[in-house]
Amino acid sequence: MPTLRVMGEADLDRVAEINQRSFPNPWSRELLAKELSHTWSTVLLAEEGPELCGFLVLWKVYDELHILNVATAPAFRRRGIARQMLTEAHRLAVAQGAAMATLEVRASNKAAQALYEAMGYKKVGLRPDYYQAENEDALIMSRPLP
Repeated sequence: MPTLRVMGEADLDRVAEINQRSFPNPWSRELLAKELSHTWSTVLLAEEGPELCGFLVLWKVYDELHILNVATAPAFRRRGIARQMLTEAHRLAVAQGAAMATLEVRASNKAAQALYEAMGYKKVGLRPDYYQAENEDALIMSRPLP
C-alpha cells in the first residue's frame, strides 16, 4: 500500500501533472498552490517510493469534511489508492470533529460513484451544469462520519 502524507510546495509540479492527466478541465498549478495557504485545506498525497500515485484535496469547515478533488495517476488506478486516501481523509476529519462528509461527482463518472457508494456515500442532490465547460451536472453525495 502507498504511504500517505500532506503535500508541500515541492510537490506542486507532480500534483499538477496528475491533475492535468485526470480531469477534462483541471485546476491550474496556481490554484493547487493556493490550497497550501488555506488553514481549512489539506492535500493528501499517496506515494510508492519516489512515485506519486495520487492526491486528494479536502476542506474541513466547521463540522463538515468536503472532498474537492480525488485523482490517481493512470499507472496506479484500480488498486485501491483513492479508497485509501478517502479513508484517511475521513479519519483526519473525525479527529478534528467532523460529523459529515460531502462531495460532488460528475453525473457521468460511474466508477467514482460506485467507489463513493461502497464507502457509504448516498446521492442527496444535483447541481445542474456544475461542470460548465462540459455542460455536465454534478451529483451531491454525502455520508455521516463515525
